[in-house]
Amino acid sequence: MPERIEVTKMRENAHNREYVKEAVSKEGGLLDFAGDEMKDDKEIALIAIHNNPEALEYVSDRLKADRDVVYDSVSEVGWTYCYAKESLLDDKELLMSGLNKTGQILYFATQQMRDDKEVVMLAVTNKPIIIKYASKRLRADKEIALTAMKVNKNCYEFLDDELKKDQDVLDILNA
Repeated sequence: MPERIEVTKMRENAHNREYVKEAVSKEGGLLDFAGDEMKDDKEIALIAIHNNPEALEYVSDRLKADRDVVYDSVSEVGWTYCYAKESLLDDKELLMSGLNKTGQILYFATQQMRDDKEVVMLAVTNKPIIIKYASKRLRADKEIALTAMKVNKNCYEFLDDELKKDQDVLDILNA
């Protein structure tokens, strides 16, 4: 299959700042084919991400550590949190913005965030089975367990052993 004309033109103009800005404003994913210096340009990265939040994948490592850049993507699609650099992973507001979209990203969170009740509650509200990545302490939290179990009984296997004996939990399991 031949390369799309937009990709070919981006490759030809990969170092032309004005061309890249215009192209990624129409199709953010074209950032993948821009020059490295363009992928490290915050203005261009934000333009690409505003067009397509998934373009975070293509920005430079330096910009994957830039909270503004990462927030603009994660707050729109959530799952791009996986591209955030380690320096941002304890940023609760950033994580919560992504969890509002998908609880799945708890998987990428730090142990500290996996032990934060507010974080885990939001995660299991949006994806109950993600309780398996919560801290041991929070897998023993009845409120979190009931929230998850009410939506997905398969969460039972990830609960603390003592909580598995709780009558409220068993009532949901056996309903």
